[in-house]
Parts: sequence; structure tokens; C-alpha cells
Amino acid sequence: MEVRPVSPDDAEAVRRLVVVTNAAREVDSPWLHLLTEHECVGELRHGWDGDPALGFLASVDGVDVGAARYEVSSYDNEHLAWLEVEIVPALRRRGHGSALLEAMVVRARSEGRTSVGIAGWDAPGPVGFAERHGFSQRSVEVHRRQYVDGLPAVAVPETPGYELVRWPARTPAADLPALAELTAAINDAPTDDLDIDDEEFPPERIAAYEQAWAERGHRMYRLVARHRATGALAGQTVVAVDGERPDLAEQHDTSVVAAHRGHRLGLALKLGMLHWLDVEEPQVREIDTWNAESNHHMIGVNEMLGYRVLGRVLDFQRSL
Repeated sequence: MEVRPVSPDDAEAVRRLVVVTNAAREVDSPWLHLLTEHECVGELRHGWDGDPALGFLASVDGVDVGAARYEVSSYDNEHLAWLEVEIVPALRRRGHGSALLEAMVVRARSEGRTSVGIAGWDAPGPVGFAERHGFSQRSVEVHRRQYVDGLPAVAVPETPGYELVRWPARTPAADLPALAELTAAINDAPTDDLDIDDEEFPPERIAAYEQAWAERGHRMYRLVARHRATGALAGQTVVAVDGERPDLAEQHDTSVVAAHRGHRLGLALKLGMLHWLDVEEPQVREIDTWNAESNHHMIGVNEMLGYRVLGRVLDFQRSL
């Protein structure tokens, strides 16, 4: 097997990686929208917050059999690498997945990583693959989608003492430290049995995140809850609208600082965001979100808003 890195500047390699990914999606998760070459380039050039994913293409005798992605953070969890392996459905059960996974594990070891993680849909194939390679299940994520057809018949709750503020897509430098502190509230979300440390959010990471999604061609909307008496940022929700496919949007962070919970700010923020999008992006028809299955509070909010379950993803980890 030949495993070669895919540069975002190599249009032909990107095209081939996209073909492999979409072949897998059409069989394993047909509800997912097909990956576009523009989206793939964005992942490989900018990543989520300036730490781009590394893409790899696997071929045997000149035939593309699989693709892999390798992701690490430069801010935290330096012990960990997340791996993704996709094999063309018609070419599975020939050892290609095992060989490609091993190539990614070798890379992780060479960097001094002591743990690797993979994820797979809740199905016998991915579960068996993970178990054969020494991974144990550590967490479950649920993929939900809201089909937007007008505003939901749910009133925005009153939040005495708080105001909802439409934040600029690019945060002014003076406000980055406060927003970074607010973003760290996401560390309170359940991580179940995953061997991960809290994420670190210095101000420069917030700026890099906003820059990355702007470069990827997404329009970002951030709504924050501010405590009137102190001016403290109490919660936020962020949605990114796909500039290439503007009827699609993705829910990013929704979190409330521990000291400000119990005021229905999560529901108020998500409803406030829908009202904002209804004015600024009325063409949006779908919003996708992901939550840990154990995050009962946020799941309750999402179900109140009409989100539907599309699939469950199992997160696995293995020590090196």
C-alpha cells in the first residue's frame, strides 16, 4: 500500500480524497451531505481553529482504496492524536483499513503521542474494527439536524438580569480575553471516559478560530448572553453558515458559564440565534449539531427546538 499526504494545493489529490470519502459516506451515513472539494481544502488548510487536519490517500496498484485524516492540537492534549480511516466500500475486508490505521499510529508514535482516538458509526463493522485493533469505547456522540421551516413555536424565555448581544463575526482584540474565558465553559460538557484534558483557550486561539472559518468561506454568527449588572459574558451560541451551500449551517459551541446557569440562557440563546438567522440568512434550511449522548441538558434544549437524531457515533481510544 502507498500512503501519500494530500496537500490542499494539489487539486487532483484533493479530488481523489473527496471521491473516497463520499463513497464511504454514501454507504455508511447517507444522511450526511457529500464532501465538496472546497470544504476539503478548507479542512486541510485551516482546520477548526488554525490547526489543519492532515489528509492522506491510500492506493494499491494505482487504485485509490482509502483515505485518512490525522488531527492534533497545538494548544492542549499534546499526548493525543485523533485518527480517521475511510475505505472504499467495495474494497473493504482486504486489510486496507488495518494497514492505513497502522500508518497513522506509526506517525503518532513518532511524534511522542501516548494515546490515539478513532470514531465510527454505531454499527457492527466499526465496532469490530476498533476492538480488533485494541481500542475501547469511551464516549458516544449523537448527530442531530434541525430542519428549518420558519421559527419554532417556542417563545424565547425571559432572562431577567441578562441581555442577548449579537457579537461581531471578528472579535475586537480588546474583547478576546473575555470571550476566551467564556469559551472555556465548554470544558464543563461531558467527556465520559475519554482520556482528554481540558481544552485551553488563549485569546489567540479565539482569533484563529474566527479566521479559519472566514477563510473556509463560512459566515459566522455568535450570540452572547451578558450579565447586565456586571457586564460579564455568561453564555454563547455560535452558528456557521456554509458560504458554498448557504442553505446549510452548522451549530458550533453553545455553553453557559457555571455561575450563570439556571436562568434558561441556553434555550434563550439558541432561540435568539434562530430569530437572527431568520432575518440575516432566511435561506438556511438545515442546522447540524453534535452532542455527547450524556449531555442531557443540551439534548433537552435541542429536542424542544425540533432537532432529529440522524446517527450515533462511538468514540474509541487506545493507549500507545
